[in-house]
Amino acid sequence: MNEQQELNYNRIAEAIEYIRNNFRGQPTLDEIARKVHLSPFHFQRLFSEWAGTTPKRFLQYISIEHAKTLLKDKQATLSDTAFETGLSGTGRLHDLFVKIEGMTPAEYKNGGKHLSINYSFAESPFGNLIVASTSKGVCYMAFFTDETNAIIDLKQKFPNATFQRQLDAIQQHALFIFKNDSSKLCDIKLHLKGTDFQLKVWEALLKIPMGKLFTYGDVATQIGKPNASRAVGTAIGSNPVAFLIPCHRVIQSSGNIGGYMWGSTRKTAIIGWESAKTNMVKE
Repeated sequence: MNEQQELNYNRIAEAIEYIRNNFRGQPTLDEIARKVHLSPFHFQRLFSEWAGTTPKRFLQYISIEHAKTLLKDKQATLSDTAFETGLSGTGRLHDLFVKIEGMTPAEYKNGGKHLSINYSFAESPFGNLIVASTSKGVCYMAFFTDETNAIIDLKQKFPNATFQRQLDAIQQHALFIFKNDSSKLCDIKLHLKGTDFQLKVWEALLKIPMGKLFTYGDVATQIGKPNASRAVGTAIGSNPVAFLIPCHRVIQSSGNIGGYMWGSTRKTAIIGWESAKTNMVKE
């Protein structure tokens, strides 16, 4: 991100955090704008450019009531193994374009000794990203605030791999997902280290459409393990690819956002942003 983009996202994140902490009082536009040191006019414009909707509408999208409605609305689809197949391409970007291939034991043994990994840094509407890839696909993507720590975290995943800072075509294809334009998307290949169970859970997450929310129990049901909600939660928590594998679309059955490896404020931002985008398409 350039300096202005980073400042803009940080202001958005601060506003969302304020809204989340004060939702019972239904803060006004003036209050929220004051919190992020902007005039109401400039804040409204900044927010609308980022989210594609007004702060007032966004506040509705991140409410517990809206989350509960989404959870209730999708109940009818749970018994259908091909659920949401009739949804528009915009809603099914992850399911249609993202493909997972599991690493073989030979590929990740000895700390990834035989892996050659390229990595680069990129911008997103939700903060800075580090994205890494093998010759077969993206193996890691994470939000970060400190570049040095981001590299350390990546290398801890594959301590004996060979690393090179280089943006390649695999990474570029993956980053097109943030453009929200399916006409420019190619297949996005992910090359992931995980158990059979983890891979099954991550593949199930791809089938949750943009703008929809599921519970951990819903995902457990989808993979045929209805009593494995806790294990599903653990697998979701170890998701190595932010946003592309949309673990942010899984929330608590109460409607609360729940945890997120990259922060609950960022999770709230993504959920609201996706709801705004899908509702724009419907309108």
